[in-house]
Amino acid sequence: MFTLDPRSATPLVTQIVEGFRRLIEEGTLRPGAKLPSIRQFAASHAVSVYTVVDAYDRLVALGFFASRPHSGFFVRSRATGALAQTSTRGNYTFDSMWYMRRIFENRSLRSKPGCGWLPNEWLFGDGVKRSLRALAAEEADLGGYGEPKGYPPLRQLVRDLLAEHQVNAHTDQVLLTQGSSQALDLAARRLVRAGDPVLVEEPGYANLLSSLRFLRARLVGAPRTSQGWDLEVLEARIREHRPKVFFVQPRLQSPTGCSAQLAHLHRVLQLAEKYDFVIVENDIYVDLDPEQRPSLASLDQLQRVVHIGSFSKTISPNIRVGYLAAQPDLLEELAQLKMLSGLTSSEFTERLAYGALVDGRWRKHVKHLRERLAEAHLRTSAQLAGLGFELFCEPKAGMLLWARHPAIANSAELAYKAAEQDILLGPGHLFTTDLAPSPWLRFNVAFCPDSVIDFLRGEVDPAQRQAA
Repeated sequence: MFTLDPRSATPLVTQIVEGFRRLIEEGTLRPGAKLPSIRQFAASHAVSVYTVVDAYDRLVALGFFASRPHSGFFVRSRATGALAQTSTRGNYTFDSMWYMRRIFENRSLRSKPGCGWLPNEWLFGDGVKRSLRALAAEEADLGGYGEPKGYPPLRQLVRDLLAEHQVNAHTDQVLLTQGSSQALDLAARRLVRAGDPVLVEEPGYANLLSSLRFLRARLVGAPRTSQGWDLEVLEARIREHRPKVFFVQPRLQSPTGCSAQLAHLHRVLQLAEKYDFVIVENDIYVDLDPEQRPSLASLDQLQRVVHIGSFSKTISPNIRVGYLAAQPDLLEELAQLKMLSGLTSSEFTERLAYGALVDGRWRKHVKHLRERLAEAHLRTSAQLAGLGFELFCEPKAGMLLWARHPAIANSAELAYKAAEQDILLGPGHLFTTDLAPSPWLRFNVAFCPDSVIDFLRGEVDPAQRQAA
């Protein structure tokens, strides 16, 4: 079929992708042809199964392969694979769906500096166990679906938590969701139609960008800076494209980790009023922020702002409990959309989250988590800077750092090499509107042990590469 060269500077994953691409484009492999199984290919070419999984997923994402459950992989027809024929090495077109699959199908990866959650031992496991025991002792109603807007006591608690952050809302303005992802999806499906110009941060939240592409929205990038946004460019693009909605994450933003200054928040609200658009504020990292800083919702009081939060980052990712707050009429429409797509969210997990949040140790847990993340930021920032990385900013809070190195032109190539070492990186193109190659990488400071730093050192230090 084709041979692999383990001594080549080209990663094995890339060699496999290019080998199959060449055979398909030359016509040696015809549409509909059954391909070797992952284990067969791995055994015959003396490479790891994980390497072949990555390569096959890459070929599916590029449109060369089709995966059929319980049957295997087949060459996709030329008509559906036309876009893939234009792809070349170093200009990959895969989006965050590939990234999400790698995360959720490979939870056992040795290192995950590109992921978006906290290590298990950093989470509120004891609080969840106590809440679960208390819930098990109650007389649970298993015969109903629960309230469409969510478990009432938790909605009241969210109202109180919002009030602590200067957002005054009625309980009926709070909708519980299956994590912040469902909240963002509901807002997008209500506010966006195919072909609509939608303002998003650049770089921005990868899962949101993927969801908006699925809705066939026309993404308009608002350049992010360490202080907030490039306000001159922002207004120019608003004036040119006239978006109806701006999806934004002012606090500890993903992927950059930076937070917007108060003056920038005020200016965004002024622009929303002037050009008549809605703001969807993603504030999922509020509990990780040691500073009491204002949000867009606190300045606007939910007039033009839809405010989204989540407890998954601090309690547990497995507890998919998020929330959305908005002005009453819009909130009712979002609640109806939630019912159409999934009836209600799980009252059981909402009660479980409620029990953890009212646990007497909750606030102590959050304080300790912030301190632990601050220490991890100092350590990881120093290590990356020592390797010659440029840091977009040094937030000293939250989970994320955004960095690039002059020796790295395309971080996707580095991500493939890392995958072969059982390391999941977050390549920068996943966080852009056009998926163009990027030198930037997103690092989760809670998942950057010395082994990850050693791998990076070997890639950016010529002397280390020669020694290897």
